Amino acid sequence: MTFDPKAATKEPPKKVVFRVKRYNPETGKTWWDEYEVETYRGMTVLDALLKIKEELDHTLVLRYSCRMGVCGSCGMIINGMPRLACQTQVAEVASEARPVVTVEPLKNHPVVRDLLTDFTAFFDKHRSVKPYTIRKNKEELETGDMEFLMTPEEHSELYEYTLCIACGLCYSACPVAASDERFLGPQALTYVWRYVADPRDEAWQERLEAVDTEEGPFSCHFAASCSAVCPKMVDPAAAIQRLRSALIKYRMGLYKKKKIARKAEPPKEFKERKPLPPEAKLVEGADLEALEKEPPEIPVDSLLS
Repeated sequence: MTFDPKAATKEPPKKVVFRVKRYNPETGKTWWDEYEVETYRGMTVLDALLKIKEELDHTLVLRYSCRMGVCGSCGMIINGMPRLACQTQVAEVASEARPVVTVEPLKNHPVVRDLLTDFTAFFDKHRSVKPYTIRKNKEELETGDMEFLMTPEEHSELYEYTLCIACGLCYSACPVAASDERFLGPQALTYVWRYVADPRDEAWQERLEAVDTEEGPFSCHFAASCSAVCPKMVDPAAAIQRLRSALIKYRMGLYKKKKIARKAEPPKEFKERKPLPPEAKLVEGADLEALEKEPPEIPVDSLLS
């Protein structure tokens, strides 16, 4: 889902009607409420919903946090499309011809109340794929004294997939997740490929074997709706296809991870300071002798006081 930069300069309709789908778990009742909101340029859907909650209806329930597209908390269906409410400007989804915005809770996630959905199953699937670096020698991770070496090319292979904020929009847009709750889903499968492609991770065989199931990448129908709605321009559909390819090759004994990253060696200690080149000029007032001396130790207590 691409961001429309022109929306930031557009003037939304002066008044917009927000049609919000409501749900009460105590009664099991679902209904629609309409609220008329006075807008302003730059107003987001989240701004409008909070204005409704503060001024028109205190009972409206929704989830949000950072308000800047980082936490992924405010995902919801806006005019039929999974979006982050904090990233969606009213001017993008409303016009003078149709000054109405429809807001619903995310699909494929159980609704707790109104626009608030339950992500328990979503995060259970995320945890099940072990979304962290695994090394045969655990001490390499626990000591944390040095970094693992990675080339720019290796980094570019997986960087895109590290941008995921677990907002659940891709899962909400997935037609397979809608029909099969056992399907791991685009977010979890993207994380599998992210670590299979990561040269720092050594559990690539374990990861490939773990998803070689009916709930794995071969259940994907490649609708690519997950990639279309991602607010961070991640391409889960491509990650799943790459995971499929690697899994087929692995079954045939043709896939092996190209390279396992090693830890960087400690930097060499220079006992003697190299002299300045003849053309170098000191800043006026600089004391060369003082610069060459070891800096004095500063007591920790003085820093805390």
